Amino acid sequence: MEEETKEKIKSTVREILKESDMKEMTEFKVRKLASEKLGIDLSETSHKAYVRSVVNSFLEEERLKGPNETEVNEKEEEVEEEGDGGGGGKGASKELDDDGDLIICRLSDKRRVTIQEFKGKTLVSIREYYKKDGKELPTSKGISLTDEQWSTFKKNIPAIEKAVKKMESRV
Repeated sequence: MEEETKEKIKSTVREILKESDMKEMTEFKVRKLASEKLGIDLSETSHKAYVRSVVNSFLEEERLKGPNETEVNEKEEEVEEEGDGGGGGKGASKELDDDGDLIICRLSDKRRVTIQEFKGKTLVSIREYYKKDGKELPTSKGISLTDEQWSTFKKNIPAIEKAVKKMESRV
């Protein structure tokens, strides 16, 4: 990648981050917005890695500034969840599965939540796995949510919890 292109990407990504609500922004959204502004496909592996490094550098600078530390920490966690590593939150080693997908958490021995890239889209996958020849492989039992579907799901968590409590109180 040429230095001029790198500089354009860096300044555009930083500008987007400065203007963003850090509670809602994700690395995928930053990459998509920068891609649209620059007219460059930033979903290529080398571009993704460079955008991630710019985002991480920006976040580190913001963290060192200090005043909005809570917002910055939330953003760091979001970026870790999307990146090539970060399962388990701050300070944890980044765990990847056999396909290189980021493991966010293990719900049980056979179920886990992962972040993966598929056809240029970031997906949150909640899926069952089985072991074969020492490898853990995904089954068809599960669901993969796009960024938009995940956002809708997150917004409706309180309603889901309320409905579950209501059902439990009937039993």
